[in-house]
Amino acid sequence: MRLDRPTGYVLYLLPGLCAVALASGHRPDLLAVVVLAVAAVLVRGAACAVNDVVDKEVDARVARTVSRPVAAGTISVGNALLFAAAQAVVALLVLAVANVETALVAAASYPLIVAYPFMKRFFFWPSAFLALVMSVYALIGWTAVTGSADYPPAAYALYAFGAFWTLIHDAIYSHQDKEYDRKIGVKSSALLFGKATKAWLAIFLVLSVGGVLWAGSQMSMGWAFYLLLVIAGIFLSYLIVRVDLDDPKSCWDAFVANTYFGWIVLAAAVAGQFT
Repeated sequence: MRLDRPTGYVLYLLPGLCAVALASGHRPDLLAVVVLAVAAVLVRGAACAVNDVVDKEVDARVARTVSRPVAAGTISVGNALLFAAAQAVVALLVLAVANVETALVAAASYPLIVAYPFMKRFFFWPSAFLALVMSVYALIGWTAVTGSADYPPAAYALYAFGAFWTLIHDAIYSHQDKEYDRKIGVKSSALLFGKATKAWLAIFLVLSVGGVLWAGSQMSMGWAFYLLLVIAGIFLSYLIVRVDLDDPKSCWDAFVANTYFGWIVLAAAVAGQFT
């Protein structure tokens, strides 16, 4: 489940919380927040288990992942899949506490979650597929508040925010393993962009912040929203400039620090409602 490394959960959850903040208005839906937080841990845990099964041969050849339980042989493939299925089902039951529609939207994303680990084997840009998968949580968050999958432009704008943000932090993450990926033949953003990675990250930054800006303009946010969004953009720009893409530790630190950008965006969505 990677409970010892919660960054992945937070990155998955934050677009959903931003959607809750915008859709709830002046009275945040606390039930939706709790439901989304619990479900995010379960869905992400299921995704990790599936990923470990699909990537067990690759993980065994990479120093950073060689100790993962399926690759190391401490958990069988059958038990890993059973654990993944159990988490996925419980996550739907948790989301249904908000409303059934939310659980149905989440269930619709499950085939994409299962398909993602296979993308790096034949798709030249697996991060793009991951971006589509992770950003669904923004729509799940919106549905948790409204009970409807009939989304306004603001919801789709948050989806775009999450998608382009995912392209940023996953590209940084992928640079940790680029030498192994090159030897094994696994495709990644690091190998696709190469020396031009930071230029692409700058483009994705503009598009990600632009998605939040578009969402806020649809919901009549106050001045604090725009102030904090500028701060968020400056912070993420700083991370992109400072990260050393040839140093795995620097990449990991920048990947983790991406969560701070997400929290600032969430603070902007909340503060904008009251100013």
